[in-house]
Amino acid sequence: MKRRVLLPNFSLDRTSHESLHRQLAEALRRAIRAGELPPGAILPSTRALAGALGVSRNTVVIAYEELAAEALLIARAGSTTRVFGNAAAPRIPDWSGMVRASQYPLDSVQFRDPDGNPLYFHR
Repeated sequence: MKRRVLLPNFSLDRTSHESLHRQLAEALRRAIRAGELPPGAILPSTRALAGALGVSRNTVVIAYEELAAEALLIARAGSTTRVFGNAAAPRIPDWSGMVRASQYPLDSVQFRDPDGNPLYFHR
């Protein structure tokens, strides 16, 4: 069963200094984060939305791609574009956890001469 949802009411300001695709992306972003577009909701095709808004299809394509890059939309060629979810702000990576998971030694390897003296020591 398809979950088509009516888009929230928004308008694009053609006199604004902000580009139309950014205005559209921001309006959709707000609607997703506010829950007006729930996860799994099917968005209109780029052609249909462009026709409804009176903008070029590229404007809608760029807005959808921006939201897909933020993991808010799932878009596949030849398929519907769906709301993925309400993505949180990206977290700072845990570098020490990534090093531990990669199984690289955290301590340096010490090379010794035949008498047992360290040749190279790094901490």
